[in-house]
Amino acid sequence: MPLTARLRDEENERINNVLKKLIGLDYVPETGTDSIDQILAQIGLTFEMLSNLSPQDLVLHLKKFNFDWENAEQFADFLISVSDRSNENSIHWKQCAIAVYNYIQSESKVFSFGISTKIAAAKK
Repeated sequence: MPLTARLRDEENERINNVLKKLIGLDYVPETGTDSIDQILAQIGLTFEMLSNLSPQDLVLHLKKFNFDWENAEQFADFLISVSDRSNENSIHWKQCAIAVYNYIQSESKVFSFGISTKIAAAKK
């Protein structure tokens, strides 16, 4: 069901607030995922689910939760930050981030040098 403009704006703001909380967390894999799980629950995820989703399924999940391009990019940036701080699943996090960045590039119909640079950096 398509969202009206007002509902879409409210949903974007809600998602943006969730992303700010996620990005603001100092995730350290050794300390557990309770804080992250509480925040991710607001967008229908847990850290374990996120760890096990394929990159394609993650993109479908973001679509289902009506992430706009900016919020999707912020979420991919969060995944990159997790990959930088995690010894385990680092490749998985980067693959998921790359899938989200590629989704934005192809679906938004606007080429972004910034996202292209992020894709190249994530592939290193």
